Amino acid sequence: MWLDSHCHLTADRYAEDRSEVIARAREAGVDAMIAIGSGYGFQGNFAAVELAQSEDHIHATVGIHPHEASEFEPNTLDQLRHWLAEPQVVALGECGLDYHYMNSDRDAQRTAFAAQLGLARELGVPVSIHVRGDEPDAYGEMLEIWLAEGGGELSGVLHCYTGTRAFAHQALDAGFMVSFSGIVTFKRSEDLREVARSIPLDQLMVETDAPFLAPEGHRGKRNEPAWVSRVGEQIAELHGKTLEEIARTTTDNARRFYRLDTAKGKEPR
Repeated sequence: MWLDSHCHLTADRYAEDRSEVIARAREAGVDAMIAIGSGYGFQGNFAAVELAQSEDHIHATVGIHPHEASEFEPNTLDQLRHWLAEPQVVALGECGLDYHYMNSDRDAQRTAFAAQLGLARELGVPVSIHVRGDEPDAYGEMLEIWLAEGGGELSGVLHCYTGTRAFAHQALDAGFMVSFSGIVTFKRSEDLREVARSIPLDQLMVETDAPFLAPEGHRGKRNEPAWVSRVGEQIAELHGKTLEEIARTTTDNARRFYRLDTAKGKEPR
């Protein structure tokens, strides 16, 4: 019924009960999950690949997170290319620009991001985008690099979107999908709810970004993919749709974006 389009299942916070977390998601009607590989050191991507290889309803992404951009070297593209050849690896990312925490300097972030987009274009794989920082700075630069490196041939999703309505629609015009997390449920996120209301349903996805950003009703707890329906409930309310319609539409969107029904080695469902 649901597809969690972005979660960090290999995070250390799941080390003691990962199988139970996955089982709870399945019991809650989450039919598929996208395990994000980047964000735990470059070699940390391998854990997501291994997890996806062991669970047929989990797919992985691999990439260089902007926090880790200083680790980028030209030969890391060869390792990404190797991982992306695996049947269970369906996208590159999350990658992008983060000018809020600045764990890597701006030049390193731009270089790593541009190189990964070049690889995505070469291999024809979708890209999960992380962007954070005062607009229009990080957002504007991300879009400039995307357009320069992609040449109109890339498909991407702005994961855990928290930017403005104006930028969201710029991104839509550039062919992006937009994904919302539990932040859209927060009591103080009225502006973001208005952004979500404005996004056409055929360009919208839902995610948990678990273990981060637990939605209202679970604030202060470790987030889990089982709670992605809470994000869906908020989207349903904003768009005047039933929960079943939102589950079906966002799942179809994510399956189309990640090409799950045609993924190498995966049987259509």
